[in-house]
Amino acid sequence: MPLPLIYHEDYSPEFPADHRFPMDKFRLLRDHLVDSGLTRDADLLRPQICPNDILALAHDRSYIERYMCGELSREDQRRLGLPWNEALARRTVRAVGGSILAAEQALEHGLACHLAGGTHHAHYDYPAGFCIFNDLAIISQYLLQSGRVNRVLIFDCDVHQGDGTARILHDTPEAITVSLHCEKNFPARKAESDWDIPLPKGMGDADYLQVVDDTLNYLLPLYQPDLVLYDAGVDVHKDDALGYLQLTDAGVAARDERVMRHCLGRDIPVVGVIGGGYSKDRHALARRHGILHHSAQRVWDLHGCH
Repeated sequence: MPLPLIYHEDYSPEFPADHRFPMDKFRLLRDHLVDSGLTRDADLLRPQICPNDILALAHDRSYIERYMCGELSREDQRRLGLPWNEALARRTVRAVGGSILAAEQALEHGLACHLAGGTHHAHYDYPAGFCIFNDLAIISQYLLQSGRVNRVLIFDCDVHQGDGTARILHDTPEAITVSLHCEKNFPARKAESDWDIPLPKGMGDADYLQVVDDTLNYLLPLYQPDLVLYDAGVDVHKDDALGYLQLTDAGVAARDERVMRHCLGRDIPVVGVIGGGYSKDRHALARRHGILHHSAQRVWDLHGCH
C-alpha cells in the first residue's frame, strides 16, 4: 500500500495574497507531491472535520465557540494574526481532523504524514502565532483518553518553541513534550516543555543533526512511547523568512529521515506534520515542506511499513 498521506481541499481557502501567512502553501504542497510523482490525488486520504467534543479535550469550550462564531476579542485577534471567515474556521477544524487521521494511520501502519498541522502556539483558551487549535495536544489527549496509547512523545523541530503544547500538556505526564528551537526567537516568553533544547542562531546542518541524534538516542529508550508526533517545521531552513538557523535542503531531509528511522528502528510509530515555514516564494516553500513526505517515502520503502 502507499504511504498514508492526508490532505483536504479546505486547507487553502481564499486568503489575502499579501498576508505574511502563506495559506496557499498547503494546496501548492499537494500539487508538488503529485507533480513530482510521489502520490496521486486519488490516493490522498481526506479527513473529517474534528468535532467540538474532541477539540475540548485540549481547549476551553467557550474559546472554541467564540472562535467558531467569529467572536474573538480584539486582543485574541491580534495574538492570532489571521483574519476570520467561515472558510478559514472550517479549514481550521478540518486540519485538526487531518492530524488525528494521520496519527491513526501511523498507529495502524507505522508511518503517516499530514500535508498540514503542527499548530503548536495555540493555547488552552486563546490563539497565538497563526495557531488556533493545537492539533498536537488534541491528538495526545484523544489517543491517551481513548486508551489507544499509554504514552506519546511530541518531538517538535519547528524553529519556534512549542509553547502552547507545553502549557496545555503540562499536567499530562503521559504526553512528553520535546522542543528543539532557536533560543532567540518567537515566543519571547518561553513555556517549560518536559525537554527544551534551545539552539543558537546560525546553527547549521552538522551540529543540528548531532543534536537530533543525541536527543532521540536518549529520550526514546528512556520513555519508550507508543507514538511519536513529529513537527517537521521547515522554518529551520537558511532561507526561511522567520527563522534564524542555517539548515540546507539536504540538512532538512537528513533530519526528517533520521527522526523517522530512529522511531521505526525501535518499532515506534511516527506521524509527521509540516509545522512552520515562511517565504514569499510560495512554490519554493511548498517544495521545502515536501522534503518531509519524500523523506518519509524513502523510510517507508526501507522499513517495509504496511
